Amino acid sequence: MVFIRHFTCHFNGDLFMPHALPTVYSCRTFVMMLAMVLLTASSLRADEKPSLSIVWQKNILTITGDHLPGPITINYLEAYCRAGSTDRDWHQTVVGHKTELISASDDKKQIKLKCTLSDGVTVEHTITAGADDIDFRLTAKNPTDKESQAHWAQPCIRVDQFVGVPSKGSSEEYLPKSFIFVDGQLTRMPTQPWAKKARYIPGQVYAPKGVNRDDVNPRPLSDIVPSNGLIGCFSKDESMLFATAFEPFQELFQGVIVCLHSDFRLGGLKPGETKQIRGKIYLMKNDVKALLSRYEKDFPEQVGEESKKAAERESGK
Repeated sequence: MVFIRHFTCHFNGDLFMPHALPTVYSCRTFVMMLAMVLLTASSLRADEKPSLSIVWQKNILTITGDHLPGPITINYLEAYCRAGSTDRDWHQTVVGHKTELISASDDKKQIKLKCTLSDGVTVEHTITAGADDIDFRLTAKNPTDKESQAHWAQPCIRVDQFVGVPSKGSSEEYLPKSFIFVDGQLTRMPTQPWAKKARYIPGQVYAPKGVNRDDVNPRPLSDIVPSNGLIGCFSKDESMLFATAFEPFQELFQGVIVCLHSDFRLGGLKPGETKQIRGKIYLMKNDVKALLSRYEKDFPEQVGEESKKAAERESGK
């Protein structure tokens, strides 16, 4: 920052600084120099790239970044679940687990966790923060001689500060900011028709093709089949978007504490079996075309005809 205590411009254009700084400049030269300094500083700020940081403590993964409206917190992981979950008491669905921190980098860019399930299955998580995304790499192993009943799992991502609404239970205030892709088009919630009946209400579950409708969250299950594996929302001022996807995924879920889920699938693990799961959180400027382009590169196996149509439609805008 430049501090100027005093100067005097005479009619002949000469600038005289205080006696401590006897150098003589022209007013025009000084003003031009000052303008260049301010412009350079402004350009540096404009060119600064976004950067995300992550910390994990007491089962909460927190994402922060100077470009974000506020931190995003994730109950990581909220639960591992058995099949047959759609119409069953939640406590009977959950497979107990404990998560421990294995390591965390000093620069808050990478965290490694290990979940140990009550049936002996282990899931190792490597979570890495990029400039505007979070990458998840999971390895699930069953070292036991019995098949695991853990069928799917849910990271609960709270977006209240991102969308700018109060954090309160059963809130639907954030629905108009939230979206999935339907028939190849970005579609804001509440999607139509909007399911309202289930063992537990409110909320909305979207199951992809190939997933048994008896094996999802016991909240209202939509008849809508999403075009792809993305679920997300826009920031309060619509300048940014959040989106998440996992592969393989069991469901997309609009939850009840201003949260959004892409819940990943384990599918049960046979004795000695190992499975790989991966996921992404995108926190980027509001550019749906760019989002779809990145998603298709990250999850090519999820790109069907409807998703391709969505990308083509956005490209034509």
